[in-house]
Amino acid sequence: MKRSFTFISILFLFTAIITPSLYAQDNSSAANDELKPEEKLVVLWTSADRDVALNMAFMYAANSPRFNWWKDVTLLIWGPSAKLLTEDTELQEVVKKMKEAGVHLLACKACADNYGVADKLEALGVTVKYAGGDLTNFLKEGRHVLTL
Repeated sequence: MKRSFTFISILFLFTAIITPSLYAQDNSSAANDELKPEEKLVVLWTSADRDVALNMAFMYAANSPRFNWWKDVTLLIWGPSAKLLTEDTELQEVVKKMKEAGVHLLACKACADNYGVADKLEALGVTVKYAGGDLTNFLKEGRHVLTL
């Protein structure tokens, strides 16, 4: 039963990401700068739990621009999630599809360096930088932050 649920969840996630969206958005930098902070979401992914990644963090981050729930979505990879992403090819494929859909990918450099994975994250198309200031700015400007 659990395997069926996991398979169906993953199938739904891939279908949602791969299916072209009728709710396309302009993800150019200039367009995003004009958005109000309350139109922006940051998914702060800190968990090393693969199921949390697939069945919550990735699912919500990927579907948010697709269904126009949020105009600007950032997946912030922090802590043990950085290591998990570099070790799991299925998660890497999902992150690649998210990036193609316009989700911004950012990883904490201090965390990535602690796990020795900064180069691997960059190779996946993730911006790796010291992100404490970015997270502080996201919070101060009033972006919605979902922490997992």
